Amino acid sequence: MPAEKHHQSNLSILSRRPLFCLFSLTSILFILSWFFVLRSAGRPLHHTILLPSSKIFNLISGSYDSADNIEQHQERQHHLLPTHHKQPHDEEQEETAATEEDGANAAQCNCKSNQILKVFMYDLPSEFHFQLLGWTPENGDEDSVSVWPDLKSKQIHYPGGLNLQHSIEYWLTLDLLASQYDASSTFRSAKRVLNSSEADLIFVPFFSSLSYNRFSKASQRGKKGKDRLLQERLVKHLTSQAEWKRSGGRDHIVMAHHPNSLLYARMMLWPAIFILSDFGRYPPTIANVDKDIIAPYKHMIKNFYNDSSTFQSRKTLLYFQGAIYRKDGGIVRQELFYLLKDEKDVHFSFGSVQKDGIKAATTGMHNSKFCLNIAGDTPSSNRLFDAIASHCVPVIISDDIELPYEDVLDYTRFCIFVKTSDAIKKHFLISLIRSITQEEWTRMWNRLREVEIFYEYNYPSVENDAVQMIWQAASRKVPNVKLKLHRSRRYFRTGGGREKGLTSAPLPKNFG
Repeated sequence: MPAEKHHQSNLSILSRRPLFCLFSLTSILFILSWFFVLRSAGRPLHHTILLPSSKIFNLISGSYDSADNIEQHQERQHHLLPTHHKQPHDEEQEETAATEEDGANAAQCNCKSNQILKVFMYDLPSEFHFQLLGWTPENGDEDSVSVWPDLKSKQIHYPGGLNLQHSIEYWLTLDLLASQYDASSTFRSAKRVLNSSEADLIFVPFFSSLSYNRFSKASQRGKKGKDRLLQERLVKHLTSQAEWKRSGGRDHIVMAHHPNSLLYARMMLWPAIFILSDFGRYPPTIANVDKDIIAPYKHMIKNFYNDSSTFQSRKTLLYFQGAIYRKDGGIVRQELFYLLKDEKDVHFSFGSVQKDGIKAATTGMHNSKFCLNIAGDTPSSNRLFDAIASHCVPVIISDDIELPYEDVLDYTRFCIFVKTSDAIKKHFLISLIRSITQEEWTRMWNRLREVEIFYEYNYPSVENDAVQMIWQAASRKVPNVKLKLHRSRRYFRTGGGREKGLTSAPLPKNFG
């Protein structure tokens, strides 16, 4: 028996030895791993592996948020807080950063390419453009020369009033015509070429907004109005052109700045790049921010030249004058009217362009610190650009608004954005506006004076005005157009996968 017990004891020791070795090895590895962890604790997050705060652990726990995302979120929260909640050193740093960015972006907006955009413009019959302004070709001749007025001897003026706010078609067409005898301008962003194979984009000079404003109503019941007839003729003409056929219209620029313009033709010409005021009356399959260009309205009130106003000299805190009772998204206007009408330093009243309405709005905006831009029948309105021209800090309440050049311009430097759901809460909007300090307002006021040139339409055009900025926005669409065209032609050699509206005609030279 003793021998047997001794034998069992030896077996027990032998069986425990591997467990002891395994435990020892595990302990050593555990100690070494913590040693390396402690050494790496001071390194940046992306150099540290398998720490509890690392991306891998966060992914496993379902709460992944990178350091960059956290920092961006904190920055957004910091920006949204009223200034009196910020620490002094934070405000000083923010002001320094704002000044540096403003100085870098004010002149060029970091958006101009070194290469001038080459644009081929159709010689459409004058009934599509300047004839709508009362001009007719000499002797009724419609050849490629007399289709256009001689700008060196006479300028054809666009009608005033509300027509003028959607006049971008006029300014862009004038600029292309002028580029043929003013090609030496160093600031020019686009020039007209007479051979479409050399062009980056194809321009369609149809004054669609003016056509809608003047001829959308039929003269007799049951008959089509002139605007509808022009649209039908335009579609027929464009879709028969070799330039349209070889690209399916993707490289064409079509202007429809008035929200109701081109109502019929837009459904036929949707592959083209539209120049619009917003997307309020377009389905996303027809118009969207990736494909199309948002252009500013031409402001209606007078510019504030030699503006030396201050926070104290602008006596009105918040200004709005316009139509109060609107449909669709504009219902918020009447809700805000009842919330703000009794505030002593707020001007919120009905107004129109009639009976010195523009003069009154000019005086009111020039004497106000903040100007409301509220959604109306559509997400955008001319009021935003009136505010910019007045150096009156815009307060934008329009959840679906799209803004010109926003891919290169930071609007939060000179605008206040408020969600509609927040704006209609009692005391929310007025408390927010009152919380903005003199220093913050002055910073935005200075920025407005720097960027106002981006929204000015001129003929002749000047550097960085709205005409040049729109051409620069068009230039930024060219790579995407090329990508779509190249992809659509993958199977042309084998005859498969052809897209409707495209042919195997040669590509323009610039499309490689």
